Amino acid sequence: MDAGPGVQGETMSARKGEPIGTAPGRRHVLLLNASFEPLTTLPMRRAVLLVLREKAEIVHRDEAGALLHSATRSYEVPSVIRLRRYINVPRARRVPLTRVALMRRDRHMCGYCGKRAETIDHVIPRSRGGAHVWENVVAACKPCNHRKADKFLDQIGWQLNVTPKVPKGPHWRLINGDIHGDPQWMPYTGHLAA
Repeated sequence: MDAGPGVQGETMSARKGEPIGTAPGRRHVLLLNASFEPLTTLPMRRAVLLVLREKAEIVHRDEAGALLHSATRSYEVPSVIRLRRYINVPRARRVPLTRVALMRRDRHMCGYCGKRAETIDHVIPRSRGGAHVWENVVAACKPCNHRKADKFLDQIGWQLNVTPKVPKGPHWRLINGDIHGDPQWMPYTGHLAA
């Protein structure tokens, strides 16, 4: 891992000599603004680089006391880091419609039958003039998506279990990681889950 000034070129490993790319290296770290407002989650490698380059500081360390080892140094694995300088975050942006965000909004549950969803479905089919917008898209299981095909709900006598709407709130910026990823995140993300 290129760790920044003073430690360039050192390769690091996590716990018992495991390379960063193994399970501990896929961990995410909560990134807070200088005001302690949650911004996003980052891969551990990126978080460590921000700390080593003195752009962020560690607020909470790994509960298990995990360390990253280079040839000459050991570094504590962060769980929560905070930027040293405040960054302004635009608030008026609409949450982008992505498969990951949609599945998260619908909690991976089919909007028609409530089973585990694997696909997305346009309530008003695109072939019939339906738009690709939050208010017209739901998560769907494969059987329901196949049965519905390009039909309107009233044609097949179905009803939606949910009303599709645009997600709102700052927790949607945490899309690349589960907001419950680490118990140490709760003081910063607990109110966002509600």
